[in-house]
Amino acid sequence: MSTTEPHPHGPSATDVSAAALSERLHAAGRDSTPNVIDGVAYARLYGEPLFKLPQDLYIPPDALEVFLETFEGPLDLLLYLIRKQNFNVLDIPMADVTRQYLGYVEQIRGTNLELASEYLLMAAMLIEIKSRMLLPVKKADSDDEAEDPRAELVRRLLEYEQMKLAAQRIDRLPQLGRDFLRAEVFVEQSLAPRWPDVNMDDLREAWLDVIKRAKLVQHHKISREELSVREHMSQILRKLQNIRFMEFSELFDAAHGVPTVIVNFIAMLELSRESLLEITQAEPFAPIYVRLAYSPA
Repeated sequence: MSTTEPHPHGPSATDVSAAALSERLHAAGRDSTPNVIDGVAYARLYGEPLFKLPQDLYIPPDALEVFLETFEGPLDLLLYLIRKQNFNVLDIPMADVTRQYLGYVEQIRGTNLELASEYLLMAAMLIEIKSRMLLPVKKADSDDEAEDPRAELVRRLLEYEQMKLAAQRIDRLPQLGRDFLRAEVFVEQSLAPRWPDVNMDDLREAWLDVIKRAKLVQHHKISREELSVREHMSQILRKLQNIRFMEFSELFDAAHGVPTVIVNFIAMLELSRESLLEITQAEPFAPIYVRLAYSPA
């Protein structure tokens, strides 16, 4: 049985294989993620490069946070601690309240440093008040009692509580969009204008007024004249060709006598029946107007 002796100038083949295997296992145990993002990385997550997209929905560790109590500021938190433990606002136990307040500030410092900075000023004020209460009270020159270090804090808390209660009462009032909605009704309007209908009594009265004026200017002349309804229809259309509206009485010329006026009236009614003419009136007892029912070319 022959044995392989080590080479005097370097390791043997067996030693090299064992060293290579050990190096591979060691490399597999290390994180293969490079420290610098190159062109292959998709994004940077918490300061680390992301080279592989998640196969499923990815939720960051602090994405789901449940806030059991939310506060609008340092005074709101302080008032909550006092009311929760039924402390007397005029006689606040500064040791307990300060300890609980600092505990809350310490919690939010770990998640939101900017938000915690708003509460640090009140924390410093509480510590100052607590320190002043531990010092012996100096007697004033007069007989007046020394001012309580908590007086200014109590005044601010009472004012804040009054404003908060007033805001809650206002919030309980019905609000548009939250408690009720404004009723909306859509009314479809046609683009074509619709003129008011003419009352038959008003049309009759206007016609009688034209006949009355025609009789006043009639001549006692016996003659026979053939009048054409079609011809008067053409005359009426020509009169209305270049004007938008014409008053009903201006459509008749009483100087031509009653027969001509009657034929002219019949021609107007015929044009209205054939939808070539429109007779309109804005309101009861208003003047009656005549216009073409079509737009002339």
